Amino acid sequence: MSNKQTNNTATLDQALELGLKKEEFTEICEILGRIPNFTEVSIYSVMWSEHCSYKNSIHWLKKLPKDGPHMLVKAGEENAGLVDIGDGLACAFKIESHNHPSALEPYQGAATGVGGINRDIFTMGARPIAQMNSLRFGKYENPRTKWLLKGVVKGIGNYGNSFGIPVLSGEVFFDESYDQNPLVNAFSAGLMNVDDLISATASGPGNPVFIVGSSTGKDGIHGAAFASKDITEDSMDDLPAVQVGDPFQEKLLLEASLELAKTDAVVGMQDMGAAGITCSTSEMSAAGNVGMKIDLDKVPTRQSDMKDWEILLSESQERMLVVVEKGKESEVKKIFDKWDLNCELIGEVTNGDTLEFFQNGQCVASVPPSSLVLGGGAPVYQREYKEPAYFKKYKEFNINKISIPENLVEVGRFLFNQPNIASKRWVYEQYDSMVGTNNVSTNNPSDAGVALVKGTYKGIAMSVDCNSRYVHADPEMGTAIAVSEAARNIVVSGGVPSAITNCLNFGNPYHPESYWQFVGAIKGMSKACEKFSTPVTGGNVSFYNQSIVSGKEVPVFPTPTIGMIGLLEDVRNIMSLNFKSENDHIFLVGKIVNDISSSEYLVKYHEVLESPAPYFDIDEEFELHQNIKNFIDKKLINAAHDCADGGLFVSLVEMAMSSNLGCEIKTVNEIRKDSFLFGESQGRVIVTVSSDQLDSFKNEIKTNGINSLYLGKVSKESHINIDSTNYGMVEDFKEISNNVINL
Repeated sequence: MSNKQTNNTATLDQALELGLKKEEFTEICEILGRIPNFTEVSIYSVMWSEHCSYKNSIHWLKKLPKDGPHMLVKAGEENAGLVDIGDGLACAFKIESHNHPSALEPYQGAATGVGGINRDIFTMGARPIAQMNSLRFGKYENPRTKWLLKGVVKGIGNYGNSFGIPVLSGEVFFDESYDQNPLVNAFSAGLMNVDDLISATASGPGNPVFIVGSSTGKDGIHGAAFASKDITEDSMDDLPAVQVGDPFQEKLLLEASLELAKTDAVVGMQDMGAAGITCSTSEMSAAGNVGMKIDLDKVPTRQSDMKDWEILLSESQERMLVVVEKGKESEVKKIFDKWDLNCELIGEVTNGDTLEFFQNGQCVASVPPSSLVLGGGAPVYQREYKEPAYFKKYKEFNINKISIPENLVEVGRFLFNQPNIASKRWVYEQYDSMVGTNNVSTNNPSDAGVALVKGTYKGIAMSVDCNSRYVHADPEMGTAIAVSEAARNIVVSGGVPSAITNCLNFGNPYHPESYWQFVGAIKGMSKACEKFSTPVTGGNVSFYNQSIVSGKEVPVFPTPTIGMIGLLEDVRNIMSLNFKSENDHIFLVGKIVNDISSSEYLVKYHEVLESPAPYFDIDEEFELHQNIKNFIDKKLINAAHDCADGGLFVSLVEMAMSSNLGCEIKTVNEIRKDSFLFGESQGRVIVTVSSDQLDSFKNEIKTNGINSLYLGKVSKESHINIDSTNYGMVEDFKEISNNVINL
């Protein structure tokens, strides 16, 4: 092969069209010491896109806490975070977005999001055991919303079910800000032996480089760049940037990869996600301070006569790059032949900081990998940010200007008719929650999903959380609430929070108001993660989530989705949320305040959109978690459920619906009744206590000065009775709730 550079010099106009800026094109010329050719500009356009380089976010991401007692792999070091769960075992987990592809082609956009996040897990040597997802759509009544919801759910279900990984938990939220730009955030967790970690690092000049898995096609070309720009009326022209997934091929790739991991032949391995071959070769080379020579003619392709830049930028799914110990090539090929997968030698590791790609015997691109990657030569920007005018206006909200409805029974039924409160049964019934027999929480409904660590009694508790309405109202406080709620869900399920991964979905970073939301979210996340000792293991940033409607950019609600895992030492002690027995005593643990800010009740019933985030005190929240953990450890309670969307009333009904038992409770005079029932102030958990534990529970409350309120009792009659008024039968609420979302 000739090292002579092909002569197809790129122009500034081409660079701009590919999403680079004028000053970035100039910087590339300086790095290379010459004008790049079109292929090289294409390489930089994807690697310096926001999706790959985090150029507009990395300055702030570095401020997130990354150290914790269980950390084995920190953010940015490998494909996913890795935490120690004891006994020589580790949990790998990560969450990522697939928003823009899902906006155009919801089925494949969501399906390939699931496939990509699972590959991040098993390329590290971990077997995926559980999935979750966090989904955001526009107004449910809109035909487009229903089309998107149906396609996304089918894509997640078909891919995940075929791949054989259960969906344990998730969330679905509707708001008109997501009308054109839905959010699809996919989470995966896997288990492995601590010593079996496979690094995404290339090393050893002369070691062979293999591409394994599916053949390379033209799907997904420039997908990373597409994810780094606005959704517009012309975005359908970018449909080829949406990848196509094959879960059956991925299942084969999983088994082959884990079999390969048990050998000593692997030097490094990385998923080909965003930017395909370009990303995997450059990131693995840069991580090992080496280069590579890659022959694109040897890459298996689905179409003939694919151009060099098409092969390099393709995001065809179910592919990985593997660096192998020289002399062990036949061992590797034997494994992938067994699983009927491509395993082609396409190059070798080289000395120095040069990544060279060849086609037809000619060098089509020669770039230093260190200049392409996050933390290397990729640009880093600190964008201007300023507080938007609405923020001050939201703070002026006065609860006393909101009248208390005369018929609160009607309000309760109204809330269960809202898509954000109603049952998501239609959604989760599309997912297989039992495949793999790891799901402990199916028969023990709990606030967190819990997966069994087979061969032990350990369980991994996991939760995805973010009330984006709160974040919009107050980015710093709203994000701290998201972290706190994820931790609360794990604690009330009997677990101990361990670490988080995040998916940061925001608008255009070049808009100061949108960037202000992003900066505030980072500050709130940092504060909460430090408080709960839950370091950030990684995740992704998704900017440009907005639509252009009538020439005006409309950003989505800022949505920093939190994926958190925790550990249950013994799954036999899982705490479920359902009422257990007639005459069990119901308590509310936590502070009660007069607050309806940003609640579903205020927004949907009163149609008041402008209010601050709900009441939240992080120290009180932390104390609540310790108290609940103590109750569970001492076996003083038999059910626990946090108060979240819809407030105390919705939480009580959910506990009742899970058991077909009702409740008789009383409110208090010092708090507005609508606030008491429907307010969403934070730091509250409903618990039930059996009669034989009541004295011990009360003693614990008194001894430790715990904020609590006796609400009433569980009743055999399946109705929700409040202050001697029947708010409805449990079966009625089930019927209402189950029929809202039913496609």
